[in-house]
Amino acid sequence: MRVEELTAKVLKNNPKMDRYQLALAVSKRSDELLNGAKSKLNIDPKKVKAADLALMELAEGLIVVKGFVDIEK
Repeated sequence: MRVEELTAKVLKNNPKMDRYQLALAVSKRSDELLNGAKSKLNIDPKKVKAADLALMELAEGLIVVKGFVDIEK
């Protein structure tokens, strides 16, 4: 899948998440993968960029994002 399709899938499955929060989640997971964390997908991490792999994991629902709080105005 293309990055745009993966992004749309993540945002559709997580209606309270915005693009900024998605970027933070991808960044955090990407750092984890680069520091030796195992991928939850059966994809060789040496053949795919860490950010793309993180986005794929989020799109498949294998990674749960916690900690974002809606601030009411």
